Amino acid sequence: MPERNLDFDQIINRKNTKSLKYDFAEARRYPADALPLWVADMDFKTSSYIEDALREVVEHNIYGYTQIQRGDDFFDSVAGWMKRHHDWDVLPDWHVHTPGVCVAIANAIQAYTEVGDAVLIQQPVYYPFSNMITQNARKLVVNELLYDENSHYSIDYEDFENKIRDNNVKLFILCNPHNPVGRVWSKDELERIGDICDKYNVIVFSDEIHFDFIWKEKHYIFQEVKPEYRNFTITATAPSKTFNLAGVQQSNIFIPNEELRRKFKKNYDRSGLDEPNIFGVAATQAAYTKGDEWYNAAKNYIFENIKLAQKYVDNNLPGVKLVPTEGTYLIWLDFTETKMTGKELDELIINKGKLWLSSIFENVPKI
Repeated sequence: MPERNLDFDQIINRKNTKSLKYDFAEARRYPADALPLWVADMDFKTSSYIEDALREVVEHNIYGYTQIQRGDDFFDSVAGWMKRHHDWDVLPDWHVHTPGVCVAIANAIQAYTEVGDAVLIQQPVYYPFSNMITQNARKLVVNELLYDENSHYSIDYEDFENKIRDNNVKLFILCNPHNPVGRVWSKDELERIGDICDKYNVIVFSDEIHFDFIWKEKHYIFQEVKPEYRNFTITATAPSKTFNLAGVQQSNIFIPNEELRRKFKKNYDRSGLDEPNIFGVAATQAAYTKGDEWYNAAKNYIFENIKLAQKYVDNNLPGVKLVPTEGTYLIWLDFTETKMTGKELDELIINKGKLWLSSIFENVPKI
């Protein structure tokens, strides 16, 4: 049966579906009529192959405990996607499932660090990173990304090493590609920070959840940049951003080092989340086995939307810059030249523009 869900212009009413994106504006102190553009949540129907796979599970009408085992056809589908789209050979022994990447990050913090230990991130970055560090009573350490006159973000390597050394950092959470600034880190950039982490015995959690949306050059899997990086890296992937499947809660975590994997699984077992979501298993397997046509079409559509957004900002929003989007399907806007305060921006964006965006001001204060 051919792919059916390729009409990306179709408007679908998601109100009153318990959608985090559409039904909780007032609960989060935003106007009810604000257009929600604050979360990486598509408004496209996902692949019809996923739809069919979920319908098959529903029609079976028994939703008991579910399990996947090492090297079965579920893993084959995941490994097939990684090989086709990233030329990445993953092994069954490396694989650990979690309900989401944020769950995996929290688990890594608990598994590899103690209360009071330092964990490093590179802000501005996806705000749950800092929340999970502080909520687990770890010390938040920030290596601020450098921003230049060309609206380009880069890494301050000297500060990166100093922060690691001076704070005895145990864990670094890498966002690769970076959310929200849209950087696709080059091999050289990853190698420079990787060598520093290797030098100071820092474990790296590499969040690569956006790696299926790359608009410039190519994405480098951090753990594959150098063979030795496998010894200290946890790589997090998921179909949730690619196919808009966050609600079915299935992420695929790869940990080549046996000792790191043992610690991760030992801590994860304490959560009681040892069985995957039956719908997540079915959706992921269908996505990674039969979802290529939908993915390629969605990717092309999103790329045109990014170009449209760039043109609109350039022509209609004086003083606003759209930071070049090298990866992800998010856009990052710089309002610095408008000279507006945070309060003035809120008035303009939320109350006048009726937009619900994610702001840098929502980040936890840096330490």
